[in-house]
Amino acid sequence: MSATDTARAVLTALIEAGVTEIVVAPGSRNAPLSFAAYDAAAAGLVRLHTRIDERTAGFLALGLTKNGNRTAVICTSGTGVANLHPAVLEAAHVGLPLVVVTADRPARLRGTNANQTTDQVGVFGPLIATQDAADLDLRAAGPVHVNVPLDEPLLPDARWEPDVAPGAAPVHATPAVQVTLESGPRTVVVAGDDAGPHARALAEAGGWPLLAEPSSGSRTGANALRTYRLLLSSELSDRIERVVVCGHPTLSRPVSRLLAREDVQVVDTPTRGVWSERPFPVDERLAVIPHAARADDPAWLQEWHAADASVGRQLDALLAAEPDLTPYEVAGAVARALPPGGLLVVGASSPIRDLDLMVPRYEVGVRRKVVANRGLAGIDGTISTAIGATLARPETTRAFALMGDVTFLHDANGLVIGPGEPVPDLTIVVVNDDGGSIFTMLEQGDPAYDDRFEKLFGTPHGVDLAALCAATRTPHWKVESLPELEQALASPNGGLEVVEVVVRRDNRRELDARIRALQP
Repeated sequence: MSATDTARAVLTALIEAGVTEIVVAPGSRNAPLSFAAYDAAAAGLVRLHTRIDERTAGFLALGLTKNGNRTAVICTSGTGVANLHPAVLEAAHVGLPLVVVTADRPARLRGTNANQTTDQVGVFGPLIATQDAADLDLRAAGPVHVNVPLDEPLLPDARWEPDVAPGAAPVHATPAVQVTLESGPRTVVVAGDDAGPHARALAEAGGWPLLAEPSSGSRTGANALRTYRLLLSSELSDRIERVVVCGHPTLSRPVSRLLAREDVQVVDTPTRGVWSERPFPVDERLAVIPHAARADDPAWLQEWHAADASVGRQLDALLAAEPDLTPYEVAGAVARALPPGGLLVVGASSPIRDLDLMVPRYEVGVRRKVVANRGLAGIDGTISTAIGATLARPETTRAFALMGDVTFLHDANGLVIGPGEPVPDLTIVVVNDDGGSIFTMLEQGDPAYDDRFEKLFGTPHGVDLAALCAATRTPHWKVESLPELEQALASPNGGLEVVEVVVRRDNRRELDARIRALQP
């Protein structure tokens, strides 16, 4: 079979498997696949995106997939394949059906030092199975790697007019059968990333406090607590007897300590991703979604609500008294600006933890969506993920991305969008403290290491973000106060834009210590 025929067969299989978005990184060896993707897009079967950088392309595809559009990313052979690895690993650990199509040199060149030739079969490791282009099965729940050896000639003789019936992307529904959790033990529900609305429903049915991360999909309703991370250091936490875990909790050391306690019963519920084992002891692992038999004593939930309200008031007063704008206030302003039907993509490290303390209890059913790459919690690809997530959700009323300056710089190539490419209406809010503030709050930030901290962890960069944005013709605002930020968030220009918020880093450890000391 010729390279052109092989490529068209692969595109046919992708479309029949429900792929509606294709991201291409340019290359010679993947030319047959690129031409086939172009013709499929011209026929209205897929939407085609092009990126000059494979890592950016991979995370764009990841973002498109996160919001429900099954996506394939196509690249050439060699190091381009390796640059997809971060996005592929993220997809694997959250169970996203990303399709990775890598062009390869023909079999006769394998094992030789031919140009751009390496061993691409199994290149993504044991977590990702490599499929042969001649026998594709794209029904997997997680990412799929399709390695396509292509020999010359690499150019088609004529345009392709595909005769393909588009298929539906695989749906992995929540199990219909449920198990009943009996009332009695003092219970809290921990909702990590991608927990979904059933965590909220379970907490409300049982009358239990809901400790929900911002990207859980369940930070709504009356039972969600804003300051749960701080309350887990209070007397209330000592009285917890049972925890029901939903989703993938990764943000909070107090939550990790709670789940490791020997005096607490941990009930685990199904989650997606290549690994099902938890990093904490599990007393009961359920194969289905639980529901509560009846509501527990309302006094338990009322105590948590009263404590949450008290600590929330103290936190707001503490932040309002600060002479300079704090990262927490930036996160709060973004959370308040997110309207019903809006989308918020949050970067790793400090911003999502800041948001965790500041996001309000959103009302149920208004379709505010908060997305984060929490499978491996990396800072890479965040701009591209946000662009993909926004493009995949055309009904979004407003889209924001919130990230730190190092995260922004890590994916600055994401701002490179060529002419004719789809451009999202997306406001990127960059909290710029000139370095890595997350480390100031960890063990590395102890004053004992001050002589080495900046070189190894603080890593100030001094980058002029306005000039960087100007290089890609991306509109840029720089603000230094809360009123300026609120005005910028309320006045979108349309298209892709960056709002840079300048904050301090030198007082971050001390500020965090004062916040953690708050008690009901």
